[in-house]
Amino acid sequence: MSEELTRLSAADLATKIASGDVSAVEVTRAHLDRIRAVDGDVHAFLVTDEDGATAAAEAVDDKRANGEPLGPLAGVPLALKDVVVTRGLQTTSGSKILEGWIPPYDATITRKMREAGIVILGKANMDEFAMGSSTENSAFGPSHNPWALDRTPGGSSGGSSAAVAAFEAPLAIGTDTGGSIRQPAAVTGIVGHKPTYGGVSRYGLIAFSSSLDQAGPFGRTVLDAALLHEVIGGHDPMDSTSLDVPVPPVVAAAREGARGDLAGLTVGVVKELGGEGYEPGVEAAARNAYAKLEEMGAKVVEVSCPHFGYALAAYYLIAPSEASSNLARFDAVRYGLRVGDDGVRDLEEVMALTREAGFGAEVKRRIILGTYALSSGYYDAYYGQAQKVRTLISRDFAAAFETCDVLVSPPTPTTAFKLGERVDDPMAMYAADLCTLPASLAGLPAISVPAGLASASDGTEGLPVGLQIMAPALADDRCYRVAAAIEATLGGPLIAQAPVL
Repeated sequence: MSEELTRLSAADLATKIASGDVSAVEVTRAHLDRIRAVDGDVHAFLVTDEDGATAAAEAVDDKRANGEPLGPLAGVPLALKDVVVTRGLQTTSGSKILEGWIPPYDATITRKMREAGIVILGKANMDEFAMGSSTENSAFGPSHNPWALDRTPGGSSGGSSAAVAAFEAPLAIGTDTGGSIRQPAAVTGIVGHKPTYGGVSRYGLIAFSSSLDQAGPFGRTVLDAALLHEVIGGHDPMDSTSLDVPVPPVVAAAREGARGDLAGLTVGVVKELGGEGYEPGVEAAARNAYAKLEEMGAKVVEVSCPHFGYALAAYYLIAPSEASSNLARFDAVRYGLRVGDDGVRDLEEVMALTREAGFGAEVKRRIILGTYALSSGYYDAYYGQAQKVRTLISRDFAAAFETCDVLVSPPTPTTAFKLGERVDDPMAMYAADLCTLPASLAGLPAISVPAGLASASDGTEGLPVGLQIMAPALADDRCYRVAAAIEATLGGPLIAQAPVL
């Protein structure tokens, strides 16, 4: 029974809990048992909260017993990326500099999930301060891809994606700055959506790049991701960048798309997101997905977005610049690690020693790069120019959406690469985000949905491949509709084909 419960979708679990077929406590214990059984190999979690999770599940069961209404995901377990502030539970952002920090408040999305009866199992591993594409930059060791334990589950939300793919949790929260939801979803064979910037509150997310960071859902099905999106979305007066608009009808769109009818929809295949550097298995799966879209009635056309080729360079000036400002708060004074405070050294020395000991190599690299780009005499030449490129990318999207309802591409040029393969080559690591960066820079919604398994002779056979669907701002529902249609053509969630750990 325990094993069966961990294989059910979030929607099915919620239905069983609401009907009384199974208790929320039973569901929670089944997933905690699963974590104990496999997380030694996967390392998806940094910390689990058995007492808190059990108490949350008991509260759901009490509500059901008293005849109180339950939310659509009440009693369903979730893995929460460790960049999301959680009251009373260690939150580190994957960094030694915050090891042991217990926040006194909840992020807005944490509060919303608690109010919805979602059971938070614990905090998921991640690249330090969300800087990375493999979780290898975590100060607490990498996570592993359940499809092949010697490969990365992506990053920076690799712990979240691994937890869902390993059946340790049916749902997870990730954050996406340049692709950190979509790329992990693609390489672990699950669904991951980056909402429109401002569509989900950023209050209580430990900031990396404030104009780019966006929390979003992971699920094993498109409907599960949509249900979670509906819980966490919406306006938040605590977040100055939050949009005061209704949450798009993402659940209805997911149900509509599952019928497999895309008649009247025009899909643009982005010419610049393919070709040299893309694995044959990735390109073959993408071509097959495009053909499936046509079979379902969509009109598929090629579109050119000429400035997408500059997205990588623009992102790696904008994001590090904002990071150098945001991470200045870790000063060894207010909270977190403090090194060298012996009563002899002055504040500047203590701050330098703390940052040296607390920040990892990638974080230091980006702080240095960002500080340089913002320095006197270089601001206009680097940061200012990158922002102009960002505008050109947004204009490319606007032009494409004049004729297309959605744009599609692979979410990442390769399948899951081996752990250690790119650690000493930052540019190769950064290239994992080539396809996801344009939508991030433009603040647009984009989803990664499984598109099949690679079938190539280059060692990637049998590894999951995704399809990225991008839509105009606030048209998140279009992403879910097309993603659900693709899922339907596969005959259900791809994760069902994953090897059992």
